Amino acid sequence: MLATMTAPPLILTLDMHGVPHRWVSWQHACFYYAKDLVAWAIGEANFTFHGGMNRITGERSTITTNSIIAIKGKALASKSLFQVPPLDNRELFHRDRHICAYCGGEFPTLRLTRDHVVPVSQGGRDIWMNVVTACRACNQHKSGGTPEQANMQLLYAPYVPNKAEYLILSNRQILLDQMDFLARHVPVHSRAKRHHNP
Repeated sequence: MLATMTAPPLILTLDMHGVPHRWVSWQHACFYYAKDLVAWAIGEANFTFHGGMNRITGERSTITTNSIIAIKGKALASKSLFQVPPLDNRELFHRDRHICAYCGGEFPTLRLTRDHVVPVSQGGRDIWMNVVTACRACNQHKSGGTPEQANMQLLYAPYVPNKAEYLILSNRQILLDQMDFLARHVPVHSRAKRHHNP
């Protein structure tokens, strides 16, 4: 199938209960529609994709997908919204809005590092609740110590983003209707929510 636009956005999938699940490509969304696996759809944005010509009728096939679709058989437990998302630097830096937890400066990705509040060498773990974004200079100054040992103040506390926030953090081209839907599932303390909803 060929899309009618040059760069179609990712489609947000939900379980049958409306709990955010994951991003899928337009090809996956078309597969769900073709296999009658879409339970219901919402979202203001619709995208039509064209396939090949039917040999018998001569008509060209088309599939229209919404920007947010609920998938049959994907009825995950409601706790899926609260499952711990995988930790990587890109989402960590987005969670912390590219702001160093020690000096408060905002930096581009190349000047940022993942800092373990309690260093791994002192038994700290590589988990959301023990990592913050730090500029390279602050990370080097802190070295292998805790903030207290390095006489550095932690400007904000780490937290675990929920599934909805993780989906916001992991998509660079999120659509407005998708953002509005996901923002309703994001905790009040989220820095991403404050960032996207000033």
